[in-house]
Amino acid sequence: MPNRSSDALFQLVKSLEKSEKRNFKLYIKRNSASEDLQSIQLFDALDKMEEYDEAQLLKKSKSLKKQQLSNAKAHLYREILTSLRLIRQEANVDIQLHEQLDYARILYNKGLYLQSLKVLDKIKENAKAQNQITFLLQILFFEKTIEELDITRSIQDMADRLRSEVDDVNAHLQLMSKLSNLALQLYSWYIRNGVARNEKDEIALQEFCEKNLPGDLS
Repeated sequence: MPNRSSDALFQLVKSLEKSEKRNFKLYIKRNSASEDLQSIQLFDALDKMEEYDEAQLLKKSKSLKKQQLSNAKAHLYREILTSLRLIRQEANVDIQLHEQLDYARILYNKGLYLQSLKVLDKIKENAKAQNQITFLLQILFFEKTIEELDITRSIQDMADRLRSEVDDVNAHLQLMSKLSNLALQLYSWYIRNGVARNEKDEIALQEFCEKNLPGDLS
């Protein structure tokens, strides 16, 4: 009897757009290892299924034995995510920032602290421009870690600047959190009351917002 239970790999394959499937195959075929060619066979079998069925999957993937299935699926899952990461790299700012932060960490681990700081400074400007506030906080903490080594011999000036920047980012994050909470409260109000249908509803909604609006904005 078919196994209709949820399967993470099957769900991932089914979520792919045509262009993503095409890019995945181009990516995987650049590696000619037998494991990768087997991945394409497994991918095609999953792609053609309407519902996940392990017995049918093994039947269609003739080169794959049952005891190999778990490892093969895990390998394919990683390969799909890697291909998605590559094709979406330019579109997703957070992926770019994480990659650049990895470079800064590599330089730091090699003892190249000044080079690491230069990379961090560039990432920080990019994060600010893209309004990536939570990521900006990671960068600032990393900068503090390096500056505490007193590599630049300007620890006092840098400490003051970094402390000020961290305070600003934390204040921004707190405001974002309050606004996010307000958005949830408004949604809850909508679920209970529906849309504002008349002046009375509008007044009630305005009073609700004024009561729950963060002090920073009131």
